[in-house]
Amino acid sequence: MNTEQTTDLINKPIRVGVLGYGGLGQAAARLLAPKREMLWIAAADQKGYAYAPEGLNSKQCEAIYKSRGSLGYLESGGSSSDRSIAELIAKAGNNVDGYFLALPNLPNTFMASVAKQFIESGWQGVLVDAIKRTSAVEQLLAMKDELQAAGITYMTGCGATPGLLTAAAALAAQSYAEIHSVNITFGVGIANWEAYRATIREDIAHLPGYDVAKAQAMTDAEVEALLDTTDGLLKLENMEHADDIMLELAGICPRDRVKVGGVVDTRNPKKPLSTNLQITGRTFEGKISTHTFTLGDETSMAANVCGPAFGYLKAGVMLHKKGLHGLFTSAEIMPQFVR
Repeated sequence: MNTEQTTDLINKPIRVGVLGYGGLGQAAARLLAPKREMLWIAAADQKGYAYAPEGLNSKQCEAIYKSRGSLGYLESGGSSSDRSIAELIAKAGNNVDGYFLALPNLPNTFMASVAKQFIESGWQGVLVDAIKRTSAVEQLLAMKDELQAAGITYMTGCGATPGLLTAAAALAAQSYAEIHSVNITFGVGIANWEAYRATIREDIAHLPGYDVAKAQAMTDAEVEALLDTTDGLLKLENMEHADDIMLELAGICPRDRVKVGGVVDTRNPKKPLSTNLQITGRTFEGKISTHTFTLGDETSMAANVCGPAFGYLKAGVMLHKKGLHGLFTSAEIMPQFVR
């Protein structure tokens, strides 16, 4: 980035909206609070939305959400609505440069349906998601021409995995002439699963005997009962994770060479194991070797999802300004650090 672009970002921060105000949405707002290059001005939850061109206050928003259950009750800028996303898009219009879709992809068609709303609204800008499932990304791929025609730059799979670890795999792959395997193993620790209800349901959907529809239909009591039987641990193997299609699209390896799994502890903030990526391949000299990339245990799920998401949003804004619209993945584009 040149000096002129850097100065422009500091003088005119990227105006950001966050759709979804559960655990990830709240963490996203806290992460943005000290940033100079981004200004959080819009947010939506299931029952309402908030819009403040001068910027939203993360502490005030969190307090009203915890006390009344929706940002719609904010005295200044809040509006109650059962069509919160559509109404926020209409009200904020082109004042929002980019949105982070911190939304649960339940049902599995939900993220694509949100993208449709943006296309139909006529809004132009950058969308970023932290989507998980391969099949959900395939739905967005089918919309890439529509997104391009609409003037939307959509960055998909830009959380931790897919996201940070997918990008690390794409970079680490450069040492090799051929990639034999990519293994991503994550450890997540949260003190209370109810802070991440939607995320935990998405994880449950990957367990044997469960699917997206069944997990979505579970009551909180049923989730609690399941977690009681596992001592709060969710052990996930061979997940349907979009790292595979992203690395395949990037020409790095066939998707069947990518494996994702991990352990989620829903009762303990300490990670049950260190999140890591192992990529094995053959060098041009014929040597077989493995690169390992391990995330620090002190970094939370929220830090490893929201940080990359906004890094990709900043990169998306750069692309959008250059007239590059359509669908991009975290394996194709380098994120830009948000100051």
